[in-house]
Amino acid sequence: MKRWSLLFVLLTLALAQGSIGGLLDAGKYPEAYEAGLKAGTAEALALAAKAATFYALYQAPEGEKRAWFEKGEKAASQAIAKDPDYPEGYFERARALGRLSQYKGILEALREGLAPRIRGDLEKTLKLKPDHAGAMVALALWHFELVQKGWLVAATQGADGNQVEPLMKKAIALEPEAIIHRVEYAKVLAAWGKKEEAKKQLEVALSLPAKTAADRYDQERARQELSKLK
Repeated sequence: MKRWSLLFVLLTLALAQGSIGGLLDAGKYPEAYEAGLKAGTAEALALAAKAATFYALYQAPEGEKRAWFEKGEKAASQAIAKDPDYPEGYFERARALGRLSQYKGILEALREGLAPRIRGDLEKTLKLKPDHAGAMVALALWHFELVQKGWLVAATQGADGNQVEPLMKKAIALEPEAIIHRVEYAKVLAAWGKKEEAKKQLEVALSLPAKTAADRYDQERARQELSKLK
């Protein structure tokens, strides 16, 4: 009887996570966030964090973005508290804080001490899951954006521009059909003046199948960036 009760609980949790994932894929981010909080497992809370960050990034009105990034951070922290060995909790917290840093501006984020927190979460993600492509891209962007602020900022934070391209290339090799990886890599290449290489990455991003709402938003970013490079 206990065995069947356990199987029922596991099945219910799996269905809940699938439902949250479906809401995420459809771009129903506030609904996915609420569903993740309600389910309350580490996995569901990490999905709630992802939903909050995606809502802030893609859909939220300007005046609500910061609050939703902060909701993402809080949900991810709750996921970590539930399961300290679950890599997605650390990744989603890093993602929320990283996007919040971009929104605030890197210098403000530095003053608030966010940079070492983001790096720590990304390194923890990769320690728990060494082939986590998303964490590789995020860590590459961490190095890139700090180096872009000058050698003094880079030196004080331990950022290294030589880490950027290897991390990007490894992530793309692991997940060649991830549209967001291509778009972020193109952003780096364009900033480095590698216009033709950036265009190639954006063209690949636009040729890939958009499986989720986030993919479609990222392809729109790719179109906008490509138009700037032509």
